[in-house]
Amino acid sequence: MHLVDTTLFYSPTSGGVKRYLTAKHEWLRQHTAWQHSIVVPGSREHIERGSICYLRGPRMPGTFNYRLPLNPRHWSRVLDRLEPDLIEVGDAFHPAWCGWRVAEQRGIPLVAFYHSDLPQIVGARAGHLSERAFERYLRWLYSRCDAVFAPSRIMCAFLRSLGVVQAIYQPLGVDTELFRPERRTLDLRAQLGLPPQARVLLYAGRFAAEKNVPVLLAAFGLLGRPYHLVLIGGQREARPAPNVTMLPYRGDGRELASWIASADALVHAGTRETFGLVILEAMACGRPVVAVRAGAIPELVDEGVGALAEPLSAPSLAEAITALYERDLDSVGAAARGRVLRQFTWSRAFQIQTAAYASLVAARRISLGVPSAIELG
Repeated sequence: MHLVDTTLFYSPTSGGVKRYLTAKHEWLRQHTAWQHSIVVPGSREHIERGSICYLRGPRMPGTFNYRLPLNPRHWSRVLDRLEPDLIEVGDAFHPAWCGWRVAEQRGIPLVAFYHSDLPQIVGARAGHLSERAFERYLRWLYSRCDAVFAPSRIMCAFLRSLGVVQAIYQPLGVDTELFRPERRTLDLRAQLGLPPQARVLLYAGRFAAEKNVPVLLAAFGLLGRPYHLVLIGGQREARPAPNVTMLPYRGDGRELASWIASADALVHAGTRETFGLVILEAMACGRPVVAVRAGAIPELVDEGVGALAEPLSAPSLAEAITALYERDLDSVGAAARGRVLRQFTWSRAFQIQTAAYASLVAARRISLGVPSAIELG
């Protein structure tokens, strides 16, 4: 069995999609006899079956270091040359169409993973009519897929409302060995030049519009000292307010885990999350989470593991942060880690997903009259 993943959403400093793909690659290597190739853009070309394959492309301005190879035919040729048994596409752009063409030619299943709520993102930037048009486009594209994975129940329901009846709920997971309470090794107050009584909360992720970083800044403007916000993921290191520190993300998961575990809590104002992987990573580190009641977040966060504020409301977010400090942060964090260990490990996620892959391949081979024998190692 040879599984090929392909997407544009992969760069040295990108977030959830990259962590999902690399975690899957390592899990398949350790637990199965399957081969797994990943086809993504890069600064140079490198094609090797069973590895990460890079197709050279220029950087796209205004993105999170993403690149765009400009030759879709070459992308299709590379996918075909890898001789996949199943292709998974991680975006709705030309890799998806290249994957569809190759899957059609080879008579193999094509699946998609709905990582981002693209219609809402497009609608917020280009208007309601553009949002509706993109929804029609997704229905048209995904009708060509054998299955479409959605990482949350709300996104699964959204896809089905568009007419994507083959949507499958497939939650993601987290590396609980990398993200764990023992990563709490940094003295953030000393490192940031803060007094011992400072209350340090952290945001980690892209500074895209849908993450609502200005709402975080406004909330901490209302809170003032002793509350201090650390923003990890921006390209600037300037301090936009006296109680805010901005740091770049270097793509080092171990360093990120140490920062998260060493903070008092994670804070997140995004309203369009299809899942919220960084929220699970914070919970796995034994840290409470303050987020907003929107998107898929309420499926992960409740009063047992943190607090939820009203969307796009700096006063509500500030109130939720203040209320959190009236509780025992370590007890709330321990409950958060316990929930991750029960429900959101990568092993649990990939066991379910590989079973779905195997069923799709077996069904396709039966329909073509080809004997099927797929065994997990």
